[in-house]
Amino acid sequence: MNQQSGNSGERNKSRDVVVTGVGFCLPGRTEPVFTADDLWAVIANGQSCLKRDEVYYGSVELTQEMFDERLPDVPPFFSRHYTSAHRFGLVSMAEATTDAGLTFYGGALSEAAILVGRGGIDANIESYLSVLSADPDKTSAPDALELFVAAEQALTPSDVALVQAALTQSNGPCYTVSCGCASSAVQIGNARRMIAQGEVDVAVVTGVDIFNVHLIQNIQRLLSGAQQTYDDLRTTGMPELLPSFSSLMRPYDRRADCINHGEGAATVILESREHAARRGAHMYGQVLATALTRDGLANPLAADETGAELVAAVRRCLGDRWRIDDVPYVHGGSDGNVLVTAFEAAAIRELYGPDSDVLMTSQEGCFGHNGAPAGCLGVAMTLLMMERGQVCPTANCEQPVDGLPFDPVPGVRPRPLDFDYALSFNYQLGGVKSAILLGSPEAV
Repeated sequence: MNQQSGNSGERNKSRDVVVTGVGFCLPGRTEPVFTADDLWAVIANGQSCLKRDEVYYGSVELTQEMFDERLPDVPPFFSRHYTSAHRFGLVSMAEATTDAGLTFYGGALSEAAILVGRGGIDANIESYLSVLSADPDKTSAPDALELFVAAEQALTPSDVALVQAALTQSNGPCYTVSCGCASSAVQIGNARRMIAQGEVDVAVVTGVDIFNVHLIQNIQRLLSGAQQTYDDLRTTGMPELLPSFSSLMRPYDRRADCINHGEGAATVILESREHAARRGAHMYGQVLATALTRDGLANPLAADETGAELVAAVRRCLGDRWRIDDVPYVHGGSDGNVLVTAFEAAAIRELYGPDSDVLMTSQEGCFGHNGAPAGCLGVAMTLLMMERGQVCPTANCEQPVDGLPFDPVPGVRPRPLDFDYALSFNYQLGGVKSAILLGSPEAV
């Protein structure tokens, strides 16, 4: 599926799609990451905000005071039933609208598209089980009403979109996409299309997910119990297949053997250039094109190590208007999974040749693999790098894998680079591969 338009013929520059605001609710070193400057302080130095308690995990640790400071007027009848996903998504939206010079109160975003990407269901489980286990004969009327409100807000993947749309009083398009780690990347493409075609002038795109740390800990215990049996059955020379969440994730590093999860949200504000210019908004950059593919494999958990469909997505994204040689930086989607590194490397080799000097980095090791936020987060981080003329290092990468056809910028220092175009990748295991072409504000 190619979501790109306008690659040929006369271009309507007023419908260029620009990013004017970014906001976050992500794990931090001492307190959550909320703003672009907070984010940069972490990613520019390759810092890891993962903490170990049996397993490595990125926890936001958002307090009630932090929430109330950013959203002081949310009716408590609804807010007391918010899950962590609701809270993270609302906070990141509040930060992004502030960054864009917009307000989400009073109907100011009444015509905006409110688009959300969701992958996991962990935040919905508690509300689901509470209703499922409730005894109608022993539940008072007030308690039944409370259960009903909680269920209506939290039992579907549309949970965050529901409360965001209510808070903004939006009359515009509002829906959720769920395709794992590519979810908000797909919504970036949907927002770009809507704006380019004149359907809306503003789109608020949020990715938010929760991974239950107790679930991950139990998976670790289950795998540890299975390890001895696996070792006994393993044939000589067979590689280790069972991950250890108690190790630190290291994308593109020769020691990579696991994925660490995290939680949180990222929001990006997209506008038409005309709308942004009319109100004097700061423009981080442009979303020039997006494209989606899938490997076409029957195994729902598989990926093609040749990277052929990722190559196809990039070429569809570039079309006949841009050349791969114009793109010196790629924001990779590696989460420490060696399979992801394999197909990314194969794709880069096919696109750029075996001896390219392209830089490709991943900051998943900063906050943990957080699922649906990855698309919005990748766009935000890449545009910040472009604006500040520095490529951030791959977090936790110290000993790059031999033979990589790209420079993963190992270590803890950013690399100077003046660039006007970049690609950002996101993947759903066994599903969507997303490529997004980004440009500086005046790139053509």
